Amino acid sequence: MNLAYSFSGLLVGLLVGVTGVGGGSLMTPLLVFLFGFKPAVAVGTDLLFAAITKTGGVWVHHGKHGSVAWKIVGWLALGSIPFALLTLYVLKHLMEVGKEITGTITFTLGVALILTAIALLVRSMLLRRAAQLGQIDDEHSNESNAGRFAHLQIPATVLTGAVLGVLVTLSSVGAGALGTIALIFLYPKMSTLKIVGTDLAHAIPLTAVAGIGHLSLGNVDFTLLGSLLLGSIPGIWIGSHLSAKIPEKFLRPVLATILLLIGLKFVLA
Repeated sequence: MNLAYSFSGLLVGLLVGVTGVGGGSLMTPLLVFLFGFKPAVAVGTDLLFAAITKTGGVWVHHGKHGSVAWKIVGWLALGSIPFALLTLYVLKHLMEVGKEITGTITFTLGVALILTAIALLVRSMLLRRAAQLGQIDDEHSNESNAGRFAHLQIPATVLTGAVLGVLVTLSSVGAGALGTIALIFLYPKMSTLKIVGTDLAHAIPLTAVAGIGHLSLGNVDFTLLGSLLLGSIPGIWIGSHLSAKIPEKFLRPVLATILLLIGLKFVLA
C-alpha cells in the first residue's frame, strides 16, 4: 500500500461525501497530474474503484430508501453496456495495430471534465426546478412517464445510456453528474432521491464492465486500487457527515471551476 495514494483517496472521498461530485472527475486528473500515471491506467483503475465504492451507496438507496427505478436502470444499461463493450473493442484494436490511444483518452477525459463542470453549475438549479414540479416517487406512474419527449422517452433513455457508455469507458468521468442531469431532463417528475439512486445503480454495471475491460487491456494498477480504497472509504463516510456543515453553494462552483480548467488543459494538450 502507498500512503500518498491512500491520502489522495481520503481527500477525494471527503469531497465526494461533501459535494456529491463523482470520484472519477476528481480522481483521474489527480492520478495523471500529481502521480504521473498514464491516462489509460488512471482511467482503468478508477473505473474498478468506482464500481466498488458505488456498490455500498446503491445498497442504501435500494434497501433503506427504495429509491432505485430499476426499469430505467435497465433502459440506460441497454444502451451503455453494448457501447462500453464496443468502445473497449476499438481501444483494443488501436493497441493491436500499434496506434497511440493516450491522445484519444486524454482528449475524451478533457471533454468529459468540461461537461461535468457545466453540469455541476446547473445541477442545483435543475434540481430546484424539478422539486417545484411536484415530484412523485413511482416510476410506473403515468404522470412520471408523461415527462419530456413523451413516447420517445424510452429511446432517449437508451441513447443517453449509449453516450454515457462511450464517455465513461474512455474517461471514467460522466456516470455521476452527467447521468443525473440527463435523468432530470428525461424524468422531471421523478423525486430527487430516486434520480440519484437510479443514476448510482446504473453506474455500477457500467463502471464494472468498463473496468474489467480495461483490466484485460492491462490498464489497472492493483496497488494503486487498494491504496485508494483504503483512504476513500473513510473519507466518503466523514465527508457525508460534514456535508450539512459546509455550504455547498460555495464549494460546488469552486470545484466546477477547477474541473473546467483541468478539462481545458487535457483538451488543449
